[in-house]
Amino acid sequence: MTTEPAWLDRARRLAAQAQNGLLYATDGFEVLRWTEVRRIAAELLAEGAGADADAVEGLLAREQGYATPKVDVRALLVRDGRVLLVKELADGRWSLPGGWADPGDRPSVAAEREVREEAGYVARATRLLACWDRSLMRGAPPYPFRIYKLYFACEVLGETARDDTETDDVGWFAPDALPPLSPGRTHTDQIARLLTVHADPSAPALFD
Repeated sequence: MTTEPAWLDRARRLAAQAQNGLLYATDGFEVLRWTEVRRIAAELLAEGAGADADAVEGLLAREQGYATPKVDVRALLVRDGRVLLVKELADGRWSLPGGWADPGDRPSVAAEREVREEAGYVARATRLLACWDRSLMRGAPPYPFRIYKLYFACEVLGETARDDTETDDVGWFAPDALPPLSPGRTHTDQIARLLTVHADPSAPALFD
């Protein structure tokens, strides 16, 4: 069951229908109707999140093609019982290294790239630990699109230069002494579950 408010799910589904309607529209009248539906979805999302409706509509309008969930990749690295976290510039809180998957990347390569850029480590993805829907994540702030989050176990191969345009710091933390985590990116419950799967090579990946 989703932990998100009902208005967010409804507004997001309405926005997806508008995007798909505009994709398959065959005349100007259909375009006008689906554009109005998109505007209504933007107003609902903006009202619920306390945002500007024009800004939200602009975000929705940039989406092209058939509406599908976005993909976020995260990496779990463990050393001496400690978990690697990065400090996000966006909110000053910590998360597992990760971000949006790029179209040219395989999922595992995307996770390795995020570790390199955000944490300054050369890493190799060894295993998929979980595929989770962000809407089930406790404490996640509203977001206009559905997001699937892929979590990979990675091992450190070496060190490299870190890109400081996204993260402010890097650290290894004991699971029972985690710093404040970035809502929507990483949750303490998720780390605990990932560590359980990571510790058992025969355990299947978690999902949903």
